[in-house]
Amino acid sequence: MNNRSVSKDTDARVRELQTQVADLKELVNTLLSVICEEPDGVTSGAAPSYGQPKMNYCM
Repeated sequence: MNNRSVSKDTDARVRELQTQVADLKELVNTLLSVICEEPDGVTSGAAPSYGQPKMNYCM
């Protein structure tokens, strides 16, 4: 009987952690999208364009 109780507690905890992981993945993807996109959708020079040398800039 005790093993069954522990198993149910473990299953509930695993489900809770899986939900938290899914929420955190969504948050990380949202934050990465916000960080990577230009604020006005126009290339402002803050990030190098394709074809430019990859030196002397900071991200």
